Amino acid sequence: MQTLEQLKSGQLLGIKQLKLAEGLTDFPMEIIELADTLEVLDLSGNSLSELPEALEKLTKLKIIFASNNRFTHLPDVLGKLPNLEMVGFKTNKIKTVSEASLPAQLRWLILTDNEIETLPNSLGERPRLQKLALAGNQIKQLPSSMKNLVNLELIRLSANQLECFPNVLTQLPKLAWCAFAGNPFCLHPSSLDSVPKVSKSSYSLNHVLGQGASGVISHANWLDLDYDFPNEVAVKVFKGEVTSDGFPQDELEACLQAGQHNNLVKSIAQLDDVTELALVMELIPDSYYNLGLPPTLDTCTRDTFPAGFSLTIKQITLIVEQMIDVFHHLHDNKVCHGDLYAHNTLVNAQGQMIFGDFGAASIYGYLSQEQQTAIRTIESRALRFFIDDLLSVCEQSEVGCHEYQRLAELHI
Repeated sequence: MQTLEQLKSGQLLGIKQLKLAEGLTDFPMEIIELADTLEVLDLSGNSLSELPEALEKLTKLKIIFASNNRFTHLPDVLGKLPNLEMVGFKTNKIKTVSEASLPAQLRWLILTDNEIETLPNSLGERPRLQKLALAGNQIKQLPSSMKNLVNLELIRLSANQLECFPNVLTQLPKLAWCAFAGNPFCLHPSSLDSVPKVSKSSYSLNHVLGQGASGVISHANWLDLDYDFPNEVAVKVFKGEVTSDGFPQDELEACLQAGQHNNLVKSIAQLDDVTELALVMELIPDSYYNLGLPPTLDTCTRDTFPAGFSLTIKQITLIVEQMIDVFHHLHDNKVCHGDLYAHNTLVNAQGQMIFGDFGAASIYGYLSQEQQTAIRTIESRALRFFIDDLLSVCEQSEVGCHEYQRLAELHI
């Protein structure tokens, strides 16, 4: 992160990336002097509400972040930037997104946790758009122009005010990751009693194992002798507010609706407390590791892997077989995971797999049969991408072998 003092003194001339978070209430005009080189501008965590028209001089700008500010509208000047691909204005107070505010080269739009009710028709006129994050707004319907988003692969629509399932999603040829829970049209499941409700005194939290957008997972000891649970468990305490994927309550419901499967993180109890949401799960052995890494700004929707990482075709086949079984199990239980990725998958040295993270999951058994079939088709594309991503790290000596070709041509 750079400083305002460095910017004003001219020390930052020639830089490609600038990040300023100093409680700014006014846009520092010295940023315009970086027009010859600046590609990434991050103004998140300030108190800005406007961007100047002079911003259009930043013709090389590709990415702009302005999350956690005070914008009430998406600035129109963004639509004038010829190379702007990624726009992130999460957690502002944005109510309006005008027809003119979306750049022509838009590939990734993040407007999570705002107050948007209506989206412009111009959204459907951005053919490069791949990733669209709109969870936590007040959107009541999607513009019909969205049927033209032929390259859209990921969409987050949870925690809005949609009164019916947006059928336009079923027309998108590349859509693979979709989340829509927490809208008025969504019906709640009857699976919430599938695991017992327990009190906080049933366990004692120890060290943190990990955390994400929706909550913190901790190692815990089980204390309640009324239940035959392992001594060591994991407890996820949800943060309570809307996340980039939706409401924590919907994540918990999807976990329970998914039921039990050897390759899913096993839920064994839920906290019975009106002030806090928590899920008790079986502890995953330390021998398991993350199969992949999340997408980057460059890959947008596709997973990445550590440098030098590879898998044998035998390992890939075993993992794929398990994931296909999980896929069928989830959809038999009418759960769309919404985030079927290698980075949400744990494996051990033997290739045994555990799949989790239901933050983007949506229950869909209440929809029409045609809509249910469409949702399954959408997530089957994510499974296809998952297989392709694993094949991309196949050991070079096995690329093109018979099993490699079979997996490459596999129809889900």
